[in-house]
Amino acid sequence: MTAEVGQFALILAFLLAITQAAAPLWGAQRGEPVLMALGRAAALLQAGFVVLAFVCLAASYVACDFSVALVAEHSNSQQPLAYRIAATWGSHEGSMLLWVLILAIYGAGVAWFGSSLRETLQARVLGVQGLIGVAFLGFLIFTSNPFLRLSPAPLEGTELNPLLQDPGLVSHPPLLYLGYVGFSTAFAFAVAALIEGRVDAAWARWVRPWVLAAWIPLTAGITLGSLWAYYELGWGGWWFWDPVENASLMPWLLGTALLHSALVLERRGALVSWTILLCILTFSLSLIGTFLVRSGILTSVHAFAVDPQRGIYILGIIAVTTGAALCLYAWRAPALRTGALFAPLSREGGVTLNNLFLTALAATVFLGTFSPVFIELLGKDKISVGPPYYARTFAPLAIPLLALVVFGPMLNWKRDRVTAVLKRVRIPAGLAAAALLVALVTVGWKGAIAAAGLALAAWLVAGGVAIPARRWWAGRADLARSLRTTPRGILGLSISHAGLGLLVLGITGVTAWHSDKVLTMHPGEQTAFAGRTITLDSVGLADGPNYQARQSRFAIAGRGGPYELIAERRAYATSQTTEAAIHVSPLGNLYISSGDEQDGGVVVRLWDHPLVVWIWIGGFVMAFGGLVSLSDRRLRLGAPARAPARIADPVPAPAE
Repeated sequence: MTAEVGQFALILAFLLAITQAAAPLWGAQRGEPVLMALGRAAALLQAGFVVLAFVCLAASYVACDFSVALVAEHSNSQQPLAYRIAATWGSHEGSMLLWVLILAIYGAGVAWFGSSLRETLQARVLGVQGLIGVAFLGFLIFTSNPFLRLSPAPLEGTELNPLLQDPGLVSHPPLLYLGYVGFSTAFAFAVAALIEGRVDAAWARWVRPWVLAAWIPLTAGITLGSLWAYYELGWGGWWFWDPVENASLMPWLLGTALLHSALVLERRGALVSWTILLCILTFSLSLIGTFLVRSGILTSVHAFAVDPQRGIYILGIIAVTTGAALCLYAWRAPALRTGALFAPLSREGGVTLNNLFLTALAATVFLGTFSPVFIELLGKDKISVGPPYYARTFAPLAIPLLALVVFGPMLNWKRDRVTAVLKRVRIPAGLAAAALLVALVTVGWKGAIAAAGLALAAWLVAGGVAIPARRWWAGRADLARSLRTTPRGILGLSISHAGLGLLVLGITGVTAWHSDKVLTMHPGEQTAFAGRTITLDSVGLADGPNYQARQSRFAIAGRGGPYELIAERRAYATSQTTEAAIHVSPLGNLYISSGDEQDGGVVVRLWDHPLVVWIWIGGFVMAFGGLVSLSDRRLRLGAPARAPARIADPVPAPAE
């Protein structure tokens, strides 16, 4: 009965999404408060019914109800409870239910917290989100129903993909979806503004927290996904430029640009059309990510489905959604006010340059991801685009962008002077120069590129700290008050920029100085590697909850030793996974992966990864900085709608 309740809840949610799409848009056009209020009620009720459907599916997994086809295909009674719950979104159908759940929650958030918006703007935002909900709820119900029954029901199910049976994967997809789907709110605000033909500071002030609310989990989700791939796949890498990795990176790049341009629009009323366009393109790239993992056009370990028909449906949604929004943009954008003028050397100019670099980076990733598809469609030979392409195209754009990041917050609004700006960045520049000198003395000129990377990391961290320090220095006469009154938005910006520096530190270390070794080892055999002595003590079997593991135990001496590491090769019912043994330290990781048996021994892969842990520390620090910014009361309150101007009573005409 649980599945039928969930199915009925989805149908009701679909009908409510239609109501949410039609009533507020028509009410805003006609000036009917009742219809606009109906849109708010429909958004809240729709969220309630989607939550009910999601709970019903999760309950079916927990109860091992194998009469539900999805449960039988992706879980069994031997799976730990946490992974049975995670299996709720571990399939195509379940992940789409999570998609519409998050969409409905964001819509309910606009309905619940948007009371200070202009009533017509709120109604149109809800209407646009309702249209998106209709498309995806329809896709879910008619092509990807998660509540289909099996008759007769099997006594036991199969299992969730073993790669997904990991703590990181329990939280990784929900975080990514909170980011992907969260940008639908910015998209809805942009389309609503274009319909009204009005964009102002109040609009920007309301968009920015929603963009932050999407950017934070997307940042954390990408970081967590990289960490999971590092320790789970046994390949020793942290980023492979996989198509689905790229699908999450592209909206992150444009979302970062959107976050900065919305600030300029709020503070100075500039970059109006550009901000609207970024809202549209960022969500469009999020939809493209949804398409990639479900169409089967590109191969990835992250893919949910390889059904071209489902991919065509989503491609149709992308075409209609993006096409309609861009047509509306082409019609309305030229009439939008351009905002305040600014000099090239100004905070606005810095953000504009920042946006150009970020957009170029997103375009580079898009081209690298889809060029194999385009070439194959033209009937040419199949090609693959990998790390060498991105080393030649992405890095030359990313490095100057990182060098310019520190300057942006140090610039004044409207206009500035070169000498004044250089004076403000002299301390970060001095620290970066010192880091470069120390690195060159340590590694020599052969390591000049790595030394420059360390200097860049120091430049970014020091630049991040300098953002609030500049304010504190100005208020040093009453430093306690200056510290107490520093807006959280400034602190969040500082933390995120410093986190970016830590990320660069990790990338530099692992790229410049990593080493690896592959060999076959027998129990009792030892090898020297990266200043350590590694001994394979034993190889034995161990039973897990729903798998059998072959454990290779290693004794490590030197460089932080002695200690023991255990690498596993796990055999599930249908496949095998690798669990790497990793010793983590701030200066670097020792990474050991055990492979197939060969000549009576085990194939062992060893990696030394200097400073790699700072990649993930930096990513999570960036997300934390976003949370600090979002906690700023000024950002959470939004901008109250202006009261309509009162029409004066008519002056009586003088007597004849």
